[in-house]
Amino acid sequence: MKILVCISHVPDTTSKINFTENDTKFDINGVQFVINPYDEFSLTRAMWFKENQGASVTVVNVGNASTEPTLRKALAIGADDAVRVNMEAIDGLSVAKQLVEVVKNGGYDLVLAGRESIDYNGGMVPGMLASLLDFNFVNGCVGMEIEGSSVKLTREIDGGNESLSTTLPLVVAGQKGIVEEKDLRIPNMRGIMMARKKPLNVVEPVADESATSIESFSKPAPKGTVKLVDADNIDELINLLHNEAKVI
Repeated sequence: MKILVCISHVPDTTSKINFTENDTKFDINGVQFVINPYDEFSLTRAMWFKENQGASVTVVNVGNASTEPTLRKALAIGADDAVRVNMEAIDGLSVAKQLVEVVKNGGYDLVLAGRESIDYNGGMVPGMLASLLDFNFVNGCVGMEIEGSSVKLTREIDGGNESLSTTLPLVVAGQKGIVEEKDLRIPNMRGIMMARKKPLNVVEPVADESATSIESFSKPAPKGTVKLVDADNIDELINLLHNEAKVI
């Protein structure tokens, strides 16, 4: 079984976010980048299939050279090789189109990704990729078992979980539950040393025009001041909730 794991290069959640050029570009100065957490859950599940079922694991990213340390971390965790599509990740559709070519050229049976990236939270790429490839697709996956070409999955839905059966080839968008946080792996020194020798292949993008462009970014509005209401003054509390907060 050949597995391709899609890796997004995202800012660490502790990073301070700023924008430049009239709020049209993200300021990367001083920002620490990491593997997208949802992708890391899927990568860890892929490693289980490698160690227990002999699968090969390739990681892929659409991005410029600055994303290579993140790919190297994925290699240090245990992936066999990496692919970087040499272009800026502009929008979900353009990224999906680039990944289609990687999947077709590599002959992968299973494509794993996170349900969304924590920077733009679009959640579009896995579904678009499956549609363009005409692969089966399961989103919000919290459990997966594979036997031959048969796959049993569990995905999170409102109010509970749903059990599904399907077949390879397949695109899966995973999240916490596909593995637990305690199962996530920290690269050890041996893994880091081995990652330096593993192939990281840079491929040029296929011709494509982005369908969207960024007009501007904005930060959430600052939190308002807190109004304290005496515990005995219920009428005032109701008035504030109704006329100011407008929640009742």
